[in-house]
Amino acid sequence: MRISTTARAAALGLGAATLMLAGPALAQAPDGVRIAAILEPNTLDPTAGAAEAIDVVVYQNVFEGLTRISETGAVEPALATAWTVSEDGLTYTFTLAEDVIFHDGTSFDAEDVVFTFERIRAPDSINAQKALYAGIESITAIDPGTIEIRLAAPSGQFLFDIGRGDAVIVAPESAANNGTTPIGTGPFAFVEWRRGAEVVLERFDSYWGEAPALARATYLFIPDIAARVNALLAGTVDGTYNMGTQTLPVFLNNPRFKVLEGTTEGETILAINNAKPPFDDLRVRQALNHAIDRQAVIDGASGGYGTPIGSHFAPHHPYYVDLTGTYPYDPDKARALLAEAGFPNGFSATLKLPPVDYARNGGQIIASQLAEVGVKLEQINVEFPVWLEDVFTNKDFDLTIISHVEPFDIGIYANPDYYFGFDDAEFQGIMARLNRAVDDADRRALAEDAQRRLAQEAVNVFLYELPQIGVWDARLEGQWTNAPIEGVVLRNMRWAR
Repeated sequence: MRISTTARAAALGLGAATLMLAGPALAQAPDGVRIAAILEPNTLDPTAGAAEAIDVVVYQNVFEGLTRISETGAVEPALATAWTVSEDGLTYTFTLAEDVIFHDGTSFDAEDVVFTFERIRAPDSINAQKALYAGIESITAIDPGTIEIRLAAPSGQFLFDIGRGDAVIVAPESAANNGTTPIGTGPFAFVEWRRGAEVVLERFDSYWGEAPALARATYLFIPDIAARVNALLAGTVDGTYNMGTQTLPVFLNNPRFKVLEGTTEGETILAINNAKPPFDDLRVRQALNHAIDRQAVIDGASGGYGTPIGSHFAPHHPYYVDLTGTYPYDPDKARALLAEAGFPNGFSATLKLPPVDYARNGGQIIASQLAEVGVKLEQINVEFPVWLEDVFTNKDFDLTIISHVEPFDIGIYANPDYYFGFDDAEFQGIMARLNRAVDDADRRALAEDAQRRLAQEAVNVFLYELPQIGVWDARLEGQWTNAPIEGVVLRNMRWAR
């Protein structure tokens, strides 16, 4: 799992007086880039954390996998330069890149791949996507440059899944310290993490692949939207991968900047604790769905940017089904369902909100809409580490707002121990068949069934798909417009000469 820790919507009340604080642009060092990141990661090891903020810094920059995901969402070779698949779809044989070293000088070979996947699958693994790799039956080093992975059942997603940040290759010599001193094989090496301020990366001169144009990248953590605007206008940062929508007029007509509007895999949801009364009652969950006006949430929390969704699936995916009409906005129907469930006067609940604009702003709108049908919410603002511990880990919540930004992550609902607490044998059976399917028509039909089941069960209130709106120095090239996977990939960035 990756949950969005970026501020996808605008902070309210950003006044002209604030913008006037910005001074003239500063001179840009010709070989480096400074990127404004919204939240600071709690670790720099993507195999040991659930926050998008981790991959923003290290995915495809410091760490690499056997495969990698392109801006179009395609699977590309990475540390595995080629592979073959057996006729039964169970055995993958990978040819590994030659002359690869980790940033500490240790060599990369097949044993590192074995170590990585055995570590992911170990009983004490804390990998956020451990379930994705449970279908690996065996992993064998044929020789230093060849690895064989055998699956228990065919998987149409396997090559994609091993290209995620959760499956980057790590070395036994350094894995234990990757949280604070990450050592990978990527084009950039970790230099420094100044807690509360920035992470600095530098080009790795012994990189095995094509050398990046940038010599240095600095991620500056600037959670306040007004401060990010000022930093861009003053030239103390060169861009940000996702900017609040209400600030865009400041940049749209300014020739110093370019605004890139793209798509993400971020399903923004009002997440419901299905295992906790009264939310274990389908009628209560249906009532919450009928009580929410999605478009009002999009307009108020995301400046009108974003696509309404009715299930946990990205609208740009070819398997998408529009299920937004399953529970149309109908407060009267919501009140009737609550009365039928034994709550004619409604009830009280808590809404825990992480420190991102789409959650805090959306929370106010949703609390107001639910109050109209008698559901009174106590809004509790929490910092992100607290959200991870209370909500994601300990399941100590009633409702929360979060964006899930991993691609094709509908399978999280098949895990009854996941923080939603959704335990449904029918959905689990659909996903088991989908995970085994390799024929595209079969996969499409099963993915559609999975979406419909989640919508029917009103597992969460599915709100909208996040946009990605980057604001960058107009001279900087090679940034990704879209976000088919988490990360701010540096390899193609360069300054126009």
